[in-house]
Amino acid sequence: MRCPFCGHLEDKVVDSRESREGDSIRRRRECLSCARRFTSYERVEEVPLVILKKDGRREPFDRQKLMKGLLLACQKRPVSLARIEELVADVQARLMERPDREIRSRELGELIMDELKALDQVAYVRFASVYRDFKDLPDFVKALEGLMHKEAQKEAPQGSGSGPGSGPESGQGRAALAKPQPQALFPAEAEAPVLRTRKK
Repeated sequence: MRCPFCGHLEDKVVDSRESREGDSIRRRRECLSCARRFTSYERVEEVPLVILKKDGRREPFDRQKLMKGLLLACQKRPVSLARIEELVADVQARLMERPDREIRSRELGELIMDELKALDQVAYVRFASVYRDFKDLPDFVKALEGLMHKEAQKEAPQGSGSGPGSGPESGQGRAALAKPQPQALFPAEAEAPVLRTRKK
């Protein structure tokens, strides 16, 4: 480091101390030419993450905004707050590892949905409906049908037995024939009552 007194470029460190806040290191240096001492500070370079919006605007990455969006997507779902916080931390860590500090909002949405899809599929569809900005109903239904098809494959029986207790009249047969009750995709759907009128 250049000496501020004589301009010599060689020195030696005689003392190093960490700051009280822990965000910098103070070093006392001695010039090898004039023997005078000076102080230097080392700090981590902090470059904020910037999100590039669809309309060209740029805004800093907001952890709380992401947390709020995930809480809405996971509303009334069996997902703990600790798991959501862990997901947010994982996403932020992956963003910090990127060499480029600017990320498109579309890429961020895909990154979040990859994590959310493995966590809860209903929450994934809710979040996807916002980030993918479905223009019409067929696009939304297509994405939903893809998830339903994968779930049907997981829940399909591995084999069918012909022995006692496997027929449609048995308890197991009735359970197999029973159709699953549809689950509300959005919380508001479950809360809206359905009014039926009796035909005269």
